[in-house]
Amino acid sequence: MRASIPFPEISPEIFSISAFGMEFALRWYALAYIVGILIGWRIVVAAVRAQRLWPNDTAPISARQVEDLLTWVILGVILGGRLGYVLFYKPSYYAANPSETLQIWQGGMAFHGGMLGVVIAAWVYTSAHKLNKLQVADAMVLGMWPGLLLGRIANFINAELWGRPTDVPWGVIFPGHAAQDCGQLAALCARHPSQLYEAAMEGLILGALMLWLAWRRGGFKTPGLLTGTFFAGYGVARFIVEFFRQPDAHFVTDTNPLGLALHLGGYGLTMGQLLSLPMILLGVYLIVRAKPA
Repeated sequence: MRASIPFPEISPEIFSISAFGMEFALRWYALAYIVGILIGWRIVVAAVRAQRLWPNDTAPISARQVEDLLTWVILGVILGGRLGYVLFYKPSYYAANPSETLQIWQGGMAFHGGMLGVVIAAWVYTSAHKLNKLQVADAMVLGMWPGLLLGRIANFINAELWGRPTDVPWGVIFPGHAAQDCGQLAALCARHPSQLYEAAMEGLILGALMLWLAWRRGGFKTPGLLTGTFFAGYGVARFIVEFFRQPDAHFVTDTNPLGLALHLGGYGLTMGQLLSLPMILLGVYLIVRAKPA
């Protein structure tokens, strides 16, 4: 039998309690969102308080305004993430079942939709308060990597969004019939732990790059540089990981085993790659046009 790693026995629930005839549980995924947002908020607050980092030694937003903007960001993440999943990944299903569109507790969130929701929320807030949009965006993206890191680790703990079948020594045997449905007759199916690939690339590596640019290379003094780096960095990381990540089941058919959303001759792109391309292009555009203030 080839080398592989058994899935660790970690419950998706940290703890649960029963009260008033109902069961209440704190899940790792929810905790990841909460802790990621809190860490990101403190990083952004620290950045805006360090006035020397900004053009003319003046931050574009106050620490108090960062707290106000946080509420808008949370709404953007939740609503945008859900609507993005509905529109990008399962439009036909939700068109037939519109009452389930906002039933977030059933699962189904899309990062690209959440990112678009955050952009819209930030645009509305900065317009209402007449803040420099590009500089505020630079501050915001500095605080996004903790949520990405912890969220992908939570995906791994939940044994969801696993990768394609593999025979690499670090392949993980995820539980469940769907994860074990690899078209094999006997041996257990090992898959790429693509959630951890994303945690490393989108969280640790991209986060370290962003912090280095902001605190060591004067990145805030070149408006748009950090925002462009985040968009391009996330887009490239997600594009690469899609080669190892199992696509959503409704994209996979007998004639389309790779789950490609776009076919170009003998090649193609997954939905995640399609949605990442605009982020990469936008990021490169912002980096190229960024100039010291």
